[in-house]
Amino acid sequence: MNRSTYIYQRRINQVIDYLNQNLDRSIPLEELAAVACFSAFHFHRIFTAVMGETVHAFTSRMRIEKAARLLKFSKKPIFEIAAACGFSSAATLSRQFKQYFATSPGLYRKGGNIKNSKICKELQPVNEYHCDLKQEELKQLFPIQIKQMKERRIAYIRVTDAFKQGVVILAFSKLIDWSKEVGIYETETIFGMSKDDPEVTPKKKYTYEACITLPENFKLSQGSPVQTTVLPACKYAFTSVCGDIKLVGAGINFLFDNWLINSDYECEAQPGLEIFLDKENVCNWNHFDLEIGIPVKSAINYKVK
Repeated sequence: MNRSTYIYQRRINQVIDYLNQNLDRSIPLEELAAVACFSAFHFHRIFTAVMGETVHAFTSRMRIEKAARLLKFSKKPIFEIAAACGFSSAATLSRQFKQYFATSPGLYRKGGNIKNSKICKELQPVNEYHCDLKQEELKQLFPIQIKQMKERRIAYIRVTDAFKQGVVILAFSKLIDWSKEVGIYETETIFGMSKDDPEVTPKKKYTYEACITLPENFKLSQGSPVQTTVLPACKYAFTSVCGDIKLVGAGINFLFDNWLINSDYECEAQPGLEIFLDKENVCNWNHFDLEIGIPVKSAINYKVK
């Protein structure tokens, strides 16, 4: 990556972070251009060149995918989900959801699938990571612990098309090399994070972030391969996984598909975490030693009218 491409990608990453934090409102193009420190005149063309889709298409996709996650993992009524995702009404969400996923929000929430939608062929087949275990075995394998995590400043390297072989491992390798150079490797926590759902986000668009926590008052030097952001304080439901990729998949699916829907919690609007407990083997993906966490908050019992 040459220096110009590097600078553009960093600035567009700032815009993506900003969009993800403000999906509940309409953001003028001029405001996004200011976040990226580009002129409003050139911003849209630059964004499209870097991301491969327009600002409007990207924002619409982020909103509809967030709505799908909330429908699946939260107990909020559909009109609240519509507002949280920047739709003017539940009817607007329903219309766009049907166009994108070929099913209604209500049917999707009840367990409907998106097998007939136009994007289905673009999705990562996550079933290949499932393993056949009975519910009692899963409960014994993956005991759940709720932890309150404080606000954390982190450094990250974000990659797209993250299911492509070697892409994520390369990001972690760069992150580790950098952390050793700046002297934080031994003391800080290395983890992975994604805001996307592989069951709704096309795999070519799927993003993943290789992350490390930062010490207090840490200053990032110019030309660094990483960017920084702040994760807010949040509760997480954690379980530990020690095994191959299929066992990791089983743990993640157990958290979302079994434990969460039978718990007194619902998903918070933060990404899940994959904390590496064995830093020396972060890039050895034949065997994982992880603590997997999903962000949660106490469920609100909504009255059905």
